[in-house]
Amino acid sequence: MKRQKRDRLERAHSRGYQAGLGGRAKDDCPYQGTDARGHWLGGWREAMEDRNTGLFVK
Repeated sequence: MKRQKRDRLERAHSRGYQAGLGGRAKDDCPYQGTDARGHWLGGWREAMEDRNTGLFVK
């Protein structure tokens, strides 16, 4: 995998994580491509788990 592609997917994951921490719905994913969407949703799910376990309190 090229570094440029990996960086783009890492950015999608990070943005998904931030969206999850902010309480946004997973339907708010801005990505249409399968890879980027999957990484965004993965970050979103991680954030939701962190919120539910109490790591982040708003």
